[in-house]
Amino acid sequence: MNLDPLWLGGPVVSAHALVAILALLIGSVQLAFPKGTALHRGIGAIWVALMAGVAISGFWIHEIRLFGPFSPIHLLSVLTLSILIFSMVCVRIGRIDGHRRSMILLYLMGLVLTGAFTLLPGRIMHAVFFGG
Repeated sequence: MNLDPLWLGGPVVSAHALVAILALLIGSVQLAFPKGTALHRGIGAIWVALMAGVAISGFWIHEIRLFGPFSPIHLLSVLTLSILIFSMVCVRIGRIDGHRRSMILLYLMGLVLTGAFTLLPGRIMHAVFFGG
């Protein structure tokens, strides 16, 4: 593993990637631990803050420019923030099933799937993990 490409991407890219990796790790712990406990709520609050940080920082990354400084990937940031809000509303009104489904979907699509795409050749995380 070579972290130099990550640091060369600039502070926003570096922070975005590091927060996303932390959210991936904490999210996996959250999924494994018992639900409905104080620990679940505490870890969940941290995870929501991390995911919001990943989404918001994404608005300042402009590697792909299709619509001015933005690209379709920026819609993922909007979707992530929307799902976070939806899920928090669900849990507050007692729709635990909706909360569970939306959080699992967000973890899988917003971190696992998009994280896999960052490993494609030519991307920064590919260079970090595989060189080149």
